[in-house]
Amino acid sequence: AVVSTQSTGLWHTAIVVYGNEYFFGGHGIACCVPGTTQLGPPLKQELLGMTAITQDVFEDYLIGLSNSKFHGSSYHLLENNCNNFSDEVSKFLVGRGIDEDIVTLPQRVLSSPLGPLLKGHLEKLSN
Repeated sequence: AVVSTQSTGLWHTAIVVYGNEYFFGGHGIACCVPGTTQLGPPLKQELLGMTAITQDVFEDYLIGLSNSKFHGSSYHLLENNCNNFSDEVSKFLVGRGIDEDIVTLPQRVLSSPLGPLLKGHLEKLSN
């Protein structure tokens, strides 16, 4: 591979729970009807588990996240993105995160031989 890392793609992830799809981007935490984000329907879906967390508790949790780590201005393509959000929310809801390869992909790309060259270009996408 050009950047000395193997991956099947650069992923956008979201969490579907209580009939909504929750995701994080440059405008903060958002929700929509599942499969209707601007990126279109998902290429892959994975059942992460069942939750005992009530919808009210979950919504309060999201408010806390949107006021701290996942507000719109905190979005960063490489360091605080939709995959970090999905991982953290999954851990809260079901006690386990999403696939570690998805969460760690930015760090693996940046630590590759071409990482320093790519970083500047990827940073521009984050703004």
